[in-house]
Amino acid sequence: MISYLQANKISRRIGDLLLFENIDLNLNSGDKAAIIAVNGAGKSSMLDILCGKESPDSGSVILKRDLRISYLQQSPLLNENNTILDELFNSENELVTTIKEYEKCLLSGDEKLIQRMIGKMDDLKAWDYEVQVKQILFRLKLSDLNTMIMNLSGGQKKRVALAKVLVSDHDLIVFDEPTNHLDLDMIEWLEEYLSSTGKTLLMVTHDRYFLDRVCNVIFELSDGEIYRYEGNYEYFLEKKQDREFSAKANVEKARNILRTELEWMRRMPKARRHKSKSRIDAFYDLKERGRLKADDKQININVGISRMGKKILEINNISKAYGENILIKDFSYKFMRFEKAGLVGRNGTGKSTLLNIITGLDSPDKGEIVKGETIKFGYYRQDGITFDDDMTVIDAVKKIAESATNAEGSSLSVTQFLNMFLFPPSRQYTFIKKLSGGEKRRLYLLTVLIQNPNFLILDEPTNDLDILTLNVLEEYLTGFKGCVIVVSHDRYFMDKVVDHIFEYKGDGIIKDFPGNYTQLREKNQEKDEIISRETKKPYVEDEDKKSIRKREKKQGLSHKEKMELELLETDLRTLGVEKKLIEEEMNSGILNSDELYKKADRLGKILSLIDEEELKWLDLSEKES
Repeated sequence: MISYLQANKISRRIGDLLLFENIDLNLNSGDKAAIIAVNGAGKSSMLDILCGKESPDSGSVILKRDLRISYLQQSPLLNENNTILDELFNSENELVTTIKEYEKCLLSGDEKLIQRMIGKMDDLKAWDYEVQVKQILFRLKLSDLNTMIMNLSGGQKKRVALAKVLVSDHDLIVFDEPTNHLDLDMIEWLEEYLSSTGKTLLMVTHDRYFLDRVCNVIFELSDGEIYRYEGNYEYFLEKKQDREFSAKANVEKARNILRTELEWMRRMPKARRHKSKSRIDAFYDLKERGRLKADDKQININVGISRMGKKILEINNISKAYGENILIKDFSYKFMRFEKAGLVGRNGTGKSTLLNIITGLDSPDKGEIVKGETIKFGYYRQDGITFDDDMTVIDAVKKIAESATNAEGSSLSVTQFLNMFLFPPSRQYTFIKKLSGGEKRRLYLLTVLIQNPNFLILDEPTNDLDILTLNVLEEYLTGFKGCVIVVSHDRYFMDKVVDHIFEYKGDGIIKDFPGNYTQLREKNQEKDEIISRETKKPYVEDEDKKSIRKREKKQGLSHKEKMELELLETDLRTLGVEKKLIEEEMNSGILNSDELYKKADRLGKILSLIDEEELKWLDLSEKES
């Protein structure tokens, strides 16, 4: 097994804060490894050092000769003046350069240039690589490659940076939170893609399903030491429990021996000079071990909630659209006490818009939100709040509240409350600009909970929070005596917290599913398998079209036209299956008038699409024959 990367006794300090010291780490070819640690322990700093972006304060990093590393940073830097195409293929690699030139010449319409580039693509055997690149772009919803980077949203930029890393022909891929800004479909695709790739991986991620299904090595950074586990996340949990149990037993053993040794050390002072030096040294070693804590520091979310009356929240037939983009259509729901709901859907479907309407930050185009008099929202927004970087941690919290109430009803000072959220006095007077991304998110969570809400709305609460904090937050939400709505791409978090799911189905339609995310996913997969079996059957509208579709010769078409023809055939099969399913539903007699109208409207659109795509298919089919 070849060693790709070896860190020897590396240390990192930021000001007075020691992140880690004398750390050894080895990464072999074929490893799919993750680094796990609490926020502020220096995970991102460690990745920067291992990738050569920063130098350690002490120690060294040795890389395999000619090792090619591709690194997705948490806040990637892209050239704002580039198009997506230029940014993706910004490489001196001949294969990558050729694909970039081929993509550009397709837009030029210059047939001679296109034919020349096709020949070059053939010579380099670049077609398979181009198909792989197209698959990555399609899955990450990056379709218009001529869009300028400066015109993209933050989430789109992160996906461009991720695509850039994935399409690179490098030996080692390093990720810092790769699943942030991806929707659930993208995460599951990335999970499958990385599991099947032969490339070596090193990552920092809080997504535990992702860790469990992709990684075969876990590095745990704890109390300034690093532990290596040869297995996935489930294996890590088992072995970590064994290690902590053993550490606790060793601490207890040290304390018992310490009592005996203490008696010996306290004998008459005049005898001290005759005592064995080795035994005195052993005593101080035992004393140090006896002081060790058996458990890591852990956030303590012991927060009270405001009284909740009988009337909670009613959503009455609300709709919201921006131009032709329908985000919410005729959605109604009545919340009961202690409900914990998840909200899932692809990026841009309107999840945050719904939350803003519920909390009164936005208004529906029609319908109304009726809130109970006792309801007090705690809204943890995806974009957070803008802290003044030049304020200290304690001043930022005091700006919101001078005290807090715990679950037992006792009053807590801001200092005590900050201690609960792992901000000891030594960190409470730190300037916010010196906090890590995870520490800032933890501080933001604190500012939401200090107001004692009884209806929590959490929009992507898991981004940048470490796994230990997520575990504690999950336990708190599970026992929360109020209502919760969660938007999260963390499937593990959703499965542990919610008891039903609001699913965006498209075109503004939101359906309620009685179960957690995994149960919803299994139900949708069963439906997809049924459709997949149906689409394998040839699409037949009538005998004449059937005979046309049997033409097998594919001559006279460019590579691009061949791909378009194959795509049309797939689309026609899919549309045919959907048409058949809708017709069966309309003939079932179980639909009410509104549902029947919606199905009829969709059927009309499908028939129009079929006619349009059949004409395109016929044109290409005649050209190839």
